[in-house]
Amino acid sequence: MSHDPHDDHADHGDLGHSHGPALARAGERHRRPLSISFVLIAGFFVVEVVAGFTTRSLALLSDAGHMFTDVIGLGMALAAIQLASRFGSGEPGSSHTFGLYRLEILAAFVNALLLFAVAIWVLVEAVRRLRTEPEVLGVPMLIVAVLGLLVNLVAFALLRAGAEESVNVEGAYLEVLADTVGSVGVIVAALLLEVFGWAWADPVVAALIGIWILPRTWRLGRRAVHILLQAAPDRIDLRRLEHDLCSIDDVLAVHDLHVWTLTSEMDAASAHLVVPAGTDHHGVLDQARSLLATRYRVEHGTFQIEPSDHRGCSDVTW
Repeated sequence: MSHDPHDDHADHGDLGHSHGPALARAGERHRRPLSISFVLIAGFFVVEVVAGFTTRSLALLSDAGHMFTDVIGLGMALAAIQLASRFGSGEPGSSHTFGLYRLEILAAFVNALLLFAVAIWVLVEAVRRLRTEPEVLGVPMLIVAVLGLLVNLVAFALLRAGAEESVNVEGAYLEVLADTVGSVGVIVAALLLEVFGWAWADPVVAALIGIWILPRTWRLGRRAVHILLQAAPDRIDLRRLEHDLCSIDDVLAVHDLHVWTLTSEMDAASAHLVVPAGTDHHGVLDQARSLLATRYRVEHGTFQIEPSDHRGCSDVTW
């Protein structure tokens, strides 16, 4: 990499050095609603498990299973925010050069796996119960389901705003959303059971809850894996970005262009920019940084400026 000894403008052109603390503050915004939701759902989870076994309702146990993943998911979300707030921006000398922000994505991925496992178990158990039709207590089932709906609605309202900003909070939000729909389903099953005596309504509603959550679980898991594999964000056209970088004054070519997502609201990019020998790096770096930030909303960019007579950097094959 070429560098002018009189040039005090770093070639790496790293934008957003304060972005780490900003993300920590963003996590703090989500901590309180997550904490309240965690306490509410963890407390009611115990109630629903006891009621599910007491009433012998698979629909209640299915809802409790989803609620259990809520408890784990919310706990991991809170832990991820705590660790990111404390260790988010990598300390000098730390082996975590990007900090621990990626913990948020790992938590979302584990949430998806848990939801998937619970949904499969419910489907299998529903098929078994359709053959046996065990006796279910409808009135206690209905009371617990209504209380569960109220708890989920409160948590749903608390997490809704944060879900638009954080994939971690989105994971918890989707689980609460599934529980909200699940509680409605349990209420319907309890009413059908109590009014018409339809014992099959309980396992059927439980199965429908499992089927309903699977596509949402798939989307959440796919998004988390996409980030973990360091794929470019879907919103960014890499060919267009390369073309736009090449259109910067004095940029002859671009190679080794990489764009990836570190965590929610934190995309990063790096590239080698080839310029004529003797070109002042200031203007090139400023334009590249501005292009990334304003047109592509990427606030963390690292650029290596190469004079056209330099050899070797283009040999990198990955």
